Amino acid sequence: MMSIFKTLFRIQNRQTDAITKIDVPAFKEAISGKKDLQLVDVRTPYEYNTDHIDNALNIDFFKQTAFKSSFNEFDKNEPLYVYCRSGNRSKKAAVILAEIGFKNIIDLKGGYIAWEKHKD
Repeated sequence: MMSIFKTLFRIQNRQTDAITKIDVPAFKEAISGKKDLQLVDVRTPYEYNTDHIDNALNIDFFKQTAFKSSFNEFDKNEPLYVYCRSGNRSKKAAVILAEIGFKNIIDLKGGYIAWEKHKD
């Protein structure tokens, strides 16, 4: 019984260690001028088409059957930047992405709402 708990705890720690939540200025700095950037907007297509961060791919978090498989072509060892509207969906998405093996997930604190408030 104890080994199951230890295993679960280790898995949870790995997931937590894989996810970093950063604010808008740090996020902007991290994604600026990067080639082959893995930047994903996990909002709905309607939200994405209204406005989004340049070079972001739209992978709808609510389409769970396709969500995980949409990341098959991504490099799990490279940073993966995610955001949503307010930070709630991207937080859940980050946990799922850590579960499927992504090692460095950067989640935008406050989501696109925060991004909009910091526009130049």
